[in-house]
Amino acid sequence: MYTSDKLVYCYVVSLLRSSAPGLTYSSKQSLKTGSVVSVPLKSTQKEAVVVREVEKPDFETSEIISVTDRYHSSEQMEIAKFISEYYFSSFSEAISLFLPFRQKSVQRSAFSVQVKPQLSFPQQKAYDQLLQKERALLFGVTGSGKTEIFISLMAKMLEEGKTSIFLMPEISLTPQMEKRLKVYFGDAVAMWHSKITKKKKESILAGIEEGRIRIIAGARSALFVPLPDLGLIIVDEEHDDSYKAQTRPRYHARDVTVLMGQKLGAKVVLASATPSVTSYYKYDVVKLEKPYVETKKSYRFIAGDSISAPILKALHQNFLQKDQSLLFLPTRGNFKYLYCEQCGKTHLCPYCSVGMALHRKHRHLKCHYCNFTEAIVDTCTHCGHTPLKSERMGTVEAIETISSTIEGIQIEQFDKDSITTAKRLKEALRRFESGESHLLLGTQMLSKGHDYANITLSVIMGLDYILGLADYRARERAMSLLFQIAGRSGRAKEANVIVQTGDAEFFKTYLNDYEDFIKDELAFLEMAGYPPFVSLARILIAHKDEAKAGKITLDTVTKLKVFEEIEIVGHGKAPVERIANKFRFQILLRAKNRVPLLKALHSVDCREIEIDMDPVEFS
Repeated sequence: MYTSDKLVYCYVVSLLRSSAPGLTYSSKQSLKTGSVVSVPLKSTQKEAVVVREVEKPDFETSEIISVTDRYHSSEQMEIAKFISEYYFSSFSEAISLFLPFRQKSVQRSAFSVQVKPQLSFPQQKAYDQLLQKERALLFGVTGSGKTEIFISLMAKMLEEGKTSIFLMPEISLTPQMEKRLKVYFGDAVAMWHSKITKKKKESILAGIEEGRIRIIAGARSALFVPLPDLGLIIVDEEHDDSYKAQTRPRYHARDVTVLMGQKLGAKVVLASATPSVTSYYKYDVVKLEKPYVETKKSYRFIAGDSISAPILKALHQNFLQKDQSLLFLPTRGNFKYLYCEQCGKTHLCPYCSVGMALHRKHRHLKCHYCNFTEAIVDTCTHCGHTPLKSERMGTVEAIETISSTIEGIQIEQFDKDSITTAKRLKEALRRFESGESHLLLGTQMLSKGHDYANITLSVIMGLDYILGLADYRARERAMSLLFQIAGRSGRAKEANVIVQTGDAEFFKTYLNDYEDFIKDELAFLEMAGYPPFVSLARILIAHKDEAKAGKITLDTVTKLKVFEEIEIVGHGKAPVERIANKFRFQILLRAKNRVPLLKALHSVDCREIEIDMDPVEFS
């Protein structure tokens, strides 16, 4: 409703998808906080969200052009404010994560789920326990039937007139999960992730508004879809680092989920066969200790760092028996380096201090940090020695080695270099499920919760590489990976697991119980002073002038030294010293309490530094 021309309202608005600070505009109309509006900016129009009403300033203000039918709820605004303050982004960047609601009210009819999963006694017990808790961790071994519990919880929400969000760490999981969810919920469920088209997203949002879509399942961004009457958020594979954003806002979807549950009065269920030590420590645990179908699994530990004769023999034997196999490599695609035998130097990107990754299929070298590409070189740029050798085996070389030895074997390459679209992903999974391909070979994507009945051999390579990472969670990451990859096999019949490592005793200690590992790891982390017993933060400084980057680092360290309740663990050049021609330095901080750490960080926050709260990446 418009008032007389004499009365003018003034509002601070936040430009969407921008790092700009709040700007003040006038309006002849009274507006609600959270309204999405169109505002003039220089010669263009921008979308913005109304943050708050203010007194008329003593400078001239432009007028808001129009008000849309979309708005951000008060809860979305509150959560965005927390994200911007805790994860050190602008409010604009934080609120832009959320899709707005529309000013449209639809009478939602009751939804009756006709078919529900038949739960076993242990599943029913876990389900009943989860119903009693507002927040809980479902700790269930691989194959214990966690998905049936999720479906039962979502069905209960639907019958109560509530909606649900189901998060998975990566879109590689969505085709299989979509199929399972559609059996029970039909068109009431929609999948949401970065690879779906704009048209599809608009169709899903229309379905939500009309009350047809009640469950959103997908990757990290699904958390921010505007579902009314939200009653449940499930975070599957909660231990996975994919839930942590590596660009601003550097939020962790698992932790934001817990906050959203509190703000919206929604139940939160975190779940994993290998839960993070932090979640195990912080939340009530509900356990599923045995697989739904118990099968025998035999482990064999071998030395080496390549596809050796014992691995080839086991793969060949499994192929002849018409069973399927899985082989894990810790490197991405052809992610191996060229190095000189004579001087020991790795062939580096000229703009970043990292090795150039060898992509044999496309016959070039590529930097996975700044994307610089060049032809494959054969001579050392340091000493002139020729030829150069490749350091670690990548997926393409592994496929060549196996294909040339085992005649007739069809291998599915399963990594981010080959699975580039949703269509390719579906096709690869269809071929493997139908038995057209015999070996699933790839990287981290393999550990993400896929369920195949016919895999009777898992080969896990490169665990020592993961154990050796400069990361306080290296042991946890290696152990989790072992359990996750081993868990892809033996779902329906006996299976063998080959583990290539020089540290077999470490892994053997915990093979029968991941919880034993968590308890020992918690004792180690407490003694060493790492999360969950302290809070960590990483400050990253990047500048084209190395001296300038160094000075900013030292100036920041000086400012931080006045805060007695925080510890400067270390500072200096980052492990990857240069990316995109910028020199990189870092400062690592920790504190027993978050409040003084946040206070110290806010005192030094500026455009020249990037702050990562609760970091999971240290390169």
